Amino acid sequence: MLRVLDAAAIRRWADAAVRVLEARREELDRLNVFPVPDADTGSNLALTMRAAADALGRLPATAGSAEAAAALASGALRGARGNSGVIVSQLPRGLSEALHAGEYLGEHGRTLAAALSRADELARAAVSHPVEGTILSVLSAAARAATREAETARAREDGPRELVRVLDAAVTAAGTALAETPRQLPTLARAGVVDAGGKGLVLILEALLAVLSGRPVDVVTGTGTYRPSFRSRERDALIADRESGSAEFDYEVMYLLEGSSPDRVELMRERLAELGDSVVVVGDGQVGGTAMWNVHVHCTDVGAAIEVGLEAGQPRRITVVRFADQLAERGADDGRFVRDRAVVALVTGRELADLVRTDGVTALVAPPDRQPDVAEIVAAVAGCQARHVVVLPNDMDLNQVAEEAADQFRATGRTDTDVVVVPTSSVLQGLAALAVHDPERRSGADVVAMAEAAAATRTGVIRIAESEALTWAGRCFAGDVLGLVDGEVVLIEQDLRKGAAQLVDRMLTTGGELVTVLLGQPDEGGTAELGEYLAGHLRQTHPEVEVTCYPGGPAGRPVQLGVE
Repeated sequence: MLRVLDAAAIRRWADAAVRVLEARREELDRLNVFPVPDADTGSNLALTMRAAADALGRLPATAGSAEAAAALASGALRGARGNSGVIVSQLPRGLSEALHAGEYLGEHGRTLAAALSRADELARAAVSHPVEGTILSVLSAAARAATREAETARAREDGPRELVRVLDAAVTAAGTALAETPRQLPTLARAGVVDAGGKGLVLILEALLAVLSGRPVDVVTGTGTYRPSFRSRERDALIADRESGSAEFDYEVMYLLEGSSPDRVELMRERLAELGDSVVVVGDGQVGGTAMWNVHVHCTDVGAAIEVGLEAGQPRRITVVRFADQLAERGADDGRFVRDRAVVALVTGRELADLVRTDGVTALVAPPDRQPDVAEIVAAVAGCQARHVVVLPNDMDLNQVAEEAADQFRATGRTDTDVVVVPTSSVLQGLAALAVHDPERRSGADVVAMAEAAAATRTGVIRIAESEALTWAGRCFAGDVLGLVDGEVVLIEQDLRKGAAQLVDRMLTTGGELVTVLLGQPDEGGTAELGEYLAGHLRQTHPEVEVTCYPGGPAGRPVQLGVE
């Protein structure tokens, strides 16, 4: 009987949990009846715990219990599959947080009780609409029983048996709660089964109890380690039965999120709840730039779900899975395409996203501190579910990135989707392309029209010099206002208003009927007053020209100008 849950015991627990879940996978899958019959819970739990064991197996043998618990929590979060997997991933996270808080898992079970209570708290906070009679009820019962037993054991000074007594109470309570699930959910009662996720949780807790109590359990080897395998996913792996949620939504979207904060994650959770259901967002409990969250939602607009993640941080390991019931209703071919034509426009900021986002146009919003990468563009193209997709990079530096994304998308075998990149060097050229976009026109002709409209839009930009330099227009100094056309400096001024007015006049010397003004960040001078000044200036100097102003340009560019 163990008095301490040390690193070796944690490794044996991970090994035992994986083996138990894999042995009972089919049994758990057959229990799935809520809210519609499916066959994924056993597989999801086994894969989640295997990912946790993978991470633990990469630790050196000298790692302590806190490091082992942290690795287990990180691996479970990264590999969590489905609602049940995401919730179970909070169990090792609770243990990790309890150990890092300085508690001692030795002659008392208070830390173990604290770990279960924290896991219960995290799991319920992660689910938008907790439902009793599920794995959540089982986890809550285990946490409450462990807390009660820890206090009782402390009073009677159980000594070496305290840790096992606390866990034994938790397992007993979890089993009782599992038996009650059919009384809480009519769906389970009609099928005559208990909740599949709750059953899996009981198995995981029983595996830990076997390790602590020293009882002979044939699935516990004490030496088992798992090495992760990396291979491309087959088509069947991207089709799944529905584990929860409404049949209104077609897809399950999952990704890991880095570089965010609790406030931004909470806003993301609210926005995902507006897009779909079965929203689960859980973190690894780390503080600072290393924090990571696992995001799960059922929705129909895949692109929007990914955009929400891009605004909150940096999504990774994006997975989009079609639900088998939707695929069966539509047929395999129709399930792949929900529209004939779509456009992906790369933009910065929500204001520009709202400007370009119309029916058939997906706005891929870049994070404030970096540009979208190839994987994010590929995911946005896939999320369109269209036969013909046009990508508008809207930035000279992103044209090549977009081309690489198109090549990578084709390399996945999706040759039935036609992806074309129209090389727009600014969002103003992108707006010109969208203005002539006609979904009813033949796709090839539509791409040509968009490319011609973009090419016919001359673009200029105002920047502020950061240091002294020699340009085509002469020597500039830090703080000078620079006017650029096609990437070359054509004028240097000291006043922002004068510089913007001179630049637009210069661009109109070769003619033009429409001037579009994109204002940048207000704290950099891109204010509404500047837009009004330029509009008034053009009414006096070029009354024949139509002027349109929009806010929401990127940082570092107080003004961008487009002339058509």
